[in-house]
Amino acid sequence: MAWVTQTLSSSLGRKVIMSLTGLFLCSFLIIHMAGNLQLFKGDGGRAFNEYTYFMTHNPLIMTISYVLYTSILVHALMAFILTRHNQASRPIKYAYSKPEANSAWASRNMGILGTVLLLFIIIHMRTFWYEMHFGSVPMAEYDGKEYKDLYAVVQVAFGELWYVILYVICMVAIGYHLWHGFQSGFQTLGLRHKKYTPIIEFLGKYFFAIIIPAAFAAMPIYVYLQVHHII
Repeated sequence: MAWVTQTLSSSLGRKVIMSLTGLFLCSFLIIHMAGNLQLFKGDGGRAFNEYTYFMTHNPLIMTISYVLYTSILVHALMAFILTRHNQASRPIKYAYSKPEANSAWASRNMGILGTVLLLFIIIHMRTFWYEMHFGSVPMAEYDGKEYKDLYAVVQVAFGELWYVILYVICMVAIGYHLWHGFQSGFQTLGLRHKKYTPIIEFLGKYFFAIIIPAAFAAMPIYVYLQVHHII
């Protein structure tokens, strides 16, 4: 097990772990987005409730969910350790520097973006995950089968303007975080090739940094407008 200790104690090993967990979380975002798109079906929440039932009762999905929780914690921990290590290795900042000339804003502020997202995840899980498992969730019945009406929980949460604004702001943050983080993850793992790197950069800049955050941001806005009978 010495290699585990060496990996966790070296900067390169920590970066590799952060890259692997980060890319795993990117794959989760795709699935999570696809499932949450059921909110747009306009069927009174049936498709969404059936989707959440499947996600919380399928043994494989339930097992992967624990890997997901662990990945979030490990990713955040590795980021914190690496940031502290970098600060400690350079206790005195350079007297003159123009970081904006050598790097993008997102890459210079990954720590801030990551902190915002971690706080958002905590609030988000308290609003939905905790309510689903420990809250008093009403029941809905479809074709004689009962489901937890998580669509009702979504309506309550997204019916609050402050939560919708917070959600949208955090989706902007995740867009910037993924804009740099997705392609950086592949670079850390040494997966760079003149043939494939442009594809990775395209996916990072457009699919993960724009399309996915935009889709997530549209959900609370849509539900809010519905709840308040604006649409």
